[in-house]
Amino acid sequence: MATSRARPSESRAKKRTTSGPGTKGLRRKRTNLAGTRGQLRPIGVLRSSLKERSQAPMQGREGAPDAWIEISAFAIQALEGLRAGNEIVVITWLHKARRDVLKVHPRSEKNRPLIGVFATRSPDRPNPLGLHQVTIRRVVKNRLRIGPIEAIDGTPVVDIKPVLPGVKDY
Repeated sequence: MATSRARPSESRAKKRTTSGPGTKGLRRKRTNLAGTRGQLRPIGVLRSSLKERSQAPMQGREGAPDAWIEISAFAIQALEGLRAGNEIVVITWLHKARRDVLKVHPRSEKNRPLIGVFATRSPDRPNPLGLHQVTIRRVVKNRLRIGPIEAIDGTPVVDIKPVLPGVKDY
């Protein structure tokens, strides 16, 4: 006979008895999130003519080139339904960003006062996720030609989401 085993996270969760009418003897998990860490699994990598941060415009619409996303084998089926002409949001991990930066001069203009990175689009931030609204130019097997995009060559891609018509996401 097979025995069931709790996942490690479940076995560590503290439990307490729930009170109230109809709950006699029921136990409810109390999840302790202290010390937990999320993990991102890249779904692909960006291949771009931009090789260094210094070459990249600050925003895609400021002269960035088109680039390729190479999708990892495990995620190829997730491309089904994407077509040339679709608008998508590519979510990247800005791997060359400084994660210890909390204040910057907006648009790197030293004459502007320092402000918190959460009030800017700076790539340097505690969790350097990039959001890039782009157009799919071509779909070829496990690759998407997209653009314009200001991320540099080798940037991990962590997700792709469609732009919904008539919905202003960000």
